[in-house]
Amino acid sequence: MDAEESVALLRAALAGDGRAVDRLVAVLRPVIHVRVARTLLIRGWGGGGRDVRTEVEDLIQDVFMRLIAKDYRVLRRWKAERGLSLENFVGMVSERFVRSFLRSGRRNRSKEVPTASEDLADVRGVEPDAYRLAAGRERWQLLLDRLRRRLSSRGWQIFDLLFIRELSVPEAMAETGLSSDAVYKWKSRLGQLALELMSE
Repeated sequence: MDAEESVALLRAALAGDGRAVDRLVAVLRPVIHVRVARTLLIRGWGGGGRDVRTEVEDLIQDVFMRLIAKDYRVLRRWKAERGLSLENFVGMVSERFVRSFLRSGRRNRSKEVPTASEDLADVRGVEPDAYRLAAGRERWQLLLDRLRRRLSSRGWQIFDLLFIRELSVPEAMAETGLSSDAVYKWKSRLGQLALELMSE
């Protein structure tokens, strides 16, 4: 979506338009999905015996709860004029939420929601050691290699545009000539495939 579409959609959702809320969820879920999964992978998440798909799905729900808590307080902080797209803003929030979750080491998510002062502030906690970060990056590269082998040239092109180069949907549409619906379908399908390969 371009900035005007994002502003209009968010305004309608915040006003209680159910169809707008459904559309907003459909737009943001693939973004949150990929950012959560990628952050877990790069940060060398150990899992503690939990299935990665279960963990990702739980964290996706946690991020959505974070976005809508206290009358959509976090979403209301997005301003198109600051230059960050709505999708990239939500992606940033998602990554910071997951980093906070990983640093906490707790399983009780009710205690893992960042305080108000941490909402969009840079997190300055203890970083994982270099070995874990290197191992996470190695797993990320392995995932990319497996995706490249599994996908058609078109599929890999769209994955590269959306998840590696992190272009917006309109930018991906311009690059590929696909409709917005087609790009969103690819985005959801590619995110699910990446998650399945991570589980394997």
